[in-house]
Amino acid sequence: MQKTALDQVFTALADPTRRAILDRLRQGEASAGDLARPFAMSQPAVSRHLATLSGAGLVTQRRDGTRRIFRLAPHRLTEIDAWLDGFRAAMEENYARLDSLLTEPEADDAP
Repeated sequence: MQKTALDQVFTALADPTRRAILDRLRQGEASAGDLARPFAMSQPAVSRHLATLSGAGLVTQRRDGTRRIFRLAPHRLTEIDAWLDGFRAAMEENYARLDSLLTEPEADDAP
């Protein structure tokens, strides 16, 4: 079974290291070496995380000489937000129905 773009995004976001990399990229572009610095792992391991993020469409990269520079690719985050909006709307509708039920006056059962 082929993964959808949304599946790839959630798979990428499931790892705390990849989420930390995305958090760092909120501050702006960074090289692969800069992104690897805070982690106790090899450069190849961080590169695999970056490849996963790139494959999911969460980051883009460009070359600057021999360095690879990464930055956030917000279109995927927009897609996630749109997907979550459906859940938000359903929950708001459910809460509105519950509020309506809770505020209805109780019927007098006495004859």
